[in-house]
Amino acid sequence: MLSSDLKQTLPPSSELPCSDDTPVDNEDQNFVPNYLLFLLEYLWKNRQDWYFGVDMAVYHTTGANARVPVVPDAFLSLGVPRQRNGQSRDGYVVWEEDDIVPVLAIEMVSKTPGGEYDTKQEIYRKLGVLYYVAYNPKQWQRDRHLPFEIYKLVDGAYVLQVGEPVWMPELGLGIGRCPLPDDPLGREVMGWYDANGNRLLSEAEAQAQRMQLLEQRLRELGEDV
Repeated sequence: MLSSDLKQTLPPSSELPCSDDTPVDNEDQNFVPNYLLFLLEYLWKNRQDWYFGVDMAVYHTTGANARVPVVPDAFLSLGVPRQRNGQSRDGYVVWEEDDIVPVLAIEMVSKTPGGEYDTKQEIYRKLGVLYYVAYNPKQWQRDRHLPFEIYKLVDGAYVLQVGEPVWMPELGLGIGRCPLPDDPLGREVMGWYDANGNRLLSEAEAQAQRMQLLEQRLRELGEDV
């Protein structure tokens, strides 16, 4: 927890860029995190205590310069308002968020190595991010890693978790890979899961499932007449 005197010396969010302006090197780096965001918007639509950022600067004080952010492809923070002072965030500034750091950070591994397994992972470790995901569906053999890896911070060190999806009890969510539902292109994304390993459905999928159950029930009633 930073002292109030130290906080007064730190720059306000209005003076800080919202990202590092580094372009993504493939469309999945935007598509997959946004799929997770829009799904969470449905799953947690009645909650106001979370924030999911995509390609947004996270400013912190664990480095040499508080004006130099780390920019995850996605991150989730809990215990913060959906908006700051009734407005959308330009960036996530830890000292303006009651020192609440993200509980989950996600990196989509680039065609050009971006430090996802060393430099960035070390930043997240020092920052205290509880779960770190490195999603690497295309370059995993080059990097000698698995296509999907999730690490948990245990006693100050990241420990690779076994199995998939991985349940994160502190979040009340699991995360893992899955085919994009009803996608003619056959794309893979990451999805949210429950404690039993069941993928959590989107609003459209849930509605379709309800309609199928209703039609099945109507058929059963017709057969009973």
